[in-house]
Amino acid sequence: MCGVVGIVAHSPVNQALYDALTVLQHRGQDAAGIMTINDGMFKLRKANGLVRDVFEQKHMERLAGNWGIGHVRYPTAGTSTSAEAQPFYTNSPYGIALAHNGNLTNADELKENLKSEARRHVNTSSDSELLMNWFAHELCEANAWDLTPKDIFNAVTKLHNKARGAYAVVASIVGFGIVAFRDVYGIRPLVLGRRVTDLGTEYMVASESVAVDAVGFEFVRDVAPGEAIYITKEGELHSQLCSDTAELVPCLFEYVYFARPDSTIDEISVYATRVRMGKKLGEKIKRVWNELEIDVVIPIPETSCDIAVEIASTLNVPYRQGFVKNRYIGRTFIMPGQQQRRKSVRRKLNAISSEFEGKNVLLVDDSVVRGTTSEQIIEMARDAGAKNVYFASAAPEIRFPNVYGIDMPSANELIAYGREVEEICQLIKADGLIFQDLPDLIEAVKAGNPSIEQFESSVFNGEYITKDVNQAYLDHLDALRSDSAKDSGSANQSSSLDIHNFS
Repeated sequence: MCGVVGIVAHSPVNQALYDALTVLQHRGQDAAGIMTINDGMFKLRKANGLVRDVFEQKHMERLAGNWGIGHVRYPTAGTSTSAEAQPFYTNSPYGIALAHNGNLTNADELKENLKSEARRHVNTSSDSELLMNWFAHELCEANAWDLTPKDIFNAVTKLHNKARGAYAVVASIVGFGIVAFRDVYGIRPLVLGRRVTDLGTEYMVASESVAVDAVGFEFVRDVAPGEAIYITKEGELHSQLCSDTAELVPCLFEYVYFARPDSTIDEISVYATRVRMGKKLGEKIKRVWNELEIDVVIPIPETSCDIAVEIASTLNVPYRQGFVKNRYIGRTFIMPGQQQRRKSVRRKLNAISSEFEGKNVLLVDDSVVRGTTSEQIIEMARDAGAKNVYFASAAPEIRFPNVYGIDMPSANELIAYGREVEEICQLIKADGLIFQDLPDLIEAVKAGNPSIEQFESSVFNGEYITKDVNQAYLDHLDALRSDSAKDSGSANQSSSLDIHNFS
């Protein structure tokens, strides 16, 4: 999962891009990058690390320009190297920079066709670079020096016809402006913001509405699936639906885990959704575990806190914060290797013994993916003196790999793959385990926007919306994205990329 942002303003955008990436940091902690445009030249800084570590004062001063794009990344394939940090850049045509959130399911096909049809070279294993080169190729086909909105929308339309999978994209074209577009199913989120100043109207696109709020823009709307937004460098906004097959099928897991609670995605409040998830799960616990004596409900911070509050209210038992989180440790789910995840759990959380001593504790988490974190936290609860430790997941069992940009690639690494609930319970060493039912989760999310007919729920039910995912593809992803693949290349990380000027 990644975060993207693009801004066209009438004053320098470096600080606004930095601030936006900071509030999108939860979407990726592996690398960060900003590229601005000033006097017809790109100014780039990207490197591995958190936003606060990648950008120093000297970098910010040199990221001049009134428009630009930014990206935060975590890797879903191969190793974590700054060579694949974004934005990417190509000098033909015009000069294009691009940042992307998602994953293409036909990347190998696109790469082969790019060589034969467009005679373009891709220098990394990133499908984002593929997207950029295909977009560049389609703009070349326009064969025009003065790009019109029609030229840009035609290029996006052709790209939609070629690319399959999930993608939310921001791109900048030297001399023209910023382009943003979303895949035909709207799997990954993208929103539009606006700010009116004395100098004129300014526009912004970002992965989540919280980034728009944070830099003082007004949320306008979600970018529609298959839609392209073109903002000229002068601040003129153009938009067009670039697919006649577009259908909104957003990712269900965005609401469970990835998005910040203060975001709204596709007209659905993430916070309100999680409250409804807690209500649904609380009702199931009350119905299925009516014989259990639960003394206290304790969330595993932070995503599950809102869920746990509602569960406690439904069960009429106390809610307590039993774990203290070290906020300077990254999110373990999106760390690029199993060993790093294991080492970080106890550094990340510390139990308050008085909340566990002699009690029957219900721990609440947003989901159970590999089970590593769940097992260690249950052990921590027992070490703190809990009598019995029950575990509730606000999401259903995650049984299938994700192919749309979430790091759940290998079925063999998913604890629920091929296992029933009782066996999972034994593996994580809980005294009881309960999962949310998928229809209840869908109902909790859909209540925020009843017009949405379907959600991308493949990690729960194995049904892939792009209908191009077979076992051979999953096996291929398994080889590319497994923890062993990531760990084996960790020693080969390249150095950071400092400020560059591109003419």
